Amino acid sequence: MDNLTIFTEFLLMDISTSHEFQVLQSLLFLLIYLGALTGNLLTVTVIVTDPHLHSPMYFFIGNLSLIDLCCISVTVPKMIVNSLTGSKLISLAACAAQIFLFILFGATEMAFLVLMSYDRYVAICHPLHYGLTINPRLCTQAAGGSWASGLVYSSIHTGIMFRLPFTKSNIIYQYFCDVPQILRISSSVVQFSEIMFAAISVCIVLVCSAFLIKSYIDIFSTVLQMNSVEARNKALSTCTPQLAIISLFVISSFTAVFNPTTNKPSFINLLLAMFYTTISPFINPIIYSLRNREINTALHRMFHRHIDLTGRCFSI
Repeated sequence: MDNLTIFTEFLLMDISTSHEFQVLQSLLFLLIYLGALTGNLLTVTVIVTDPHLHSPMYFFIGNLSLIDLCCISVTVPKMIVNSLTGSKLISLAACAAQIFLFILFGATEMAFLVLMSYDRYVAICHPLHYGLTINPRLCTQAAGGSWASGLVYSSIHTGIMFRLPFTKSNIIYQYFCDVPQILRISSSVVQFSEIMFAAISVCIVLVCSAFLIKSYIDIFSTVLQMNSVEARNKALSTCTPQLAIISLFVISSFTAVFNPTTNKPSFINLLLAMFYTTISPFINPIIYSLRNREINTALHRMFHRHIDLTGRCFSI
């Protein structure tokens, strides 16, 4: 043990040593980050400020936008700074924080997607009971439970991975502290514990996925039986964006889980990591604004109020 080196810093890797390419890469990430930041902030702001959107469905959407905003902020800003400054080092504490926060927001988002599917299930399949079942108290408790479950899950996950010192290597072939890369350089004891915990996680995910599938099968079965075309279109307009977001989240999750762990910098590996860390937070607000009439209308009202207020200030 005396001859072992215990690493307290990790070296993040880029796919290229060219400074010009790194600057181009950082600018691309910056554009994606600013787009995600703007879209999710607008979504949260309009839901909070517009009384017409103070309903359970938009309460959950607002939380989801907040999660997306936090999730992309965990990895992308650090990557942009590293590329522009040429620094590749990240401390052990900062790496553990990245892992903890990334898992926290991912697990919490999964819980909120389940809540959103249940909300739409009750609204469409049992509309007469919706006001009694999905009430403000239940929404608050469900949201608190989702955040708490994500916190517990992330704490256990991160505790397992960082409970023993790192002695194999400190090189991470990724632009952030990715779970597979951390496991690659961790001890065999940690790897075994993580496999056991991963098996439990898979069971939880399968239960959540089964609930999602069952909910949307019932939803679309009910929608197809509606006689009113207007009611059918309204139901589909609220379900289709959520289903698109769930599909995108599932694809991103599978990409993250089954992304092959490499022992060298890889352009394909970087693209896959970009997909599951940035695409969902960037696209989700676009899906809401394009497919949801009420959010579109609320955005127009908010912009018109801002323009009117600005005009009054200039006239004074």
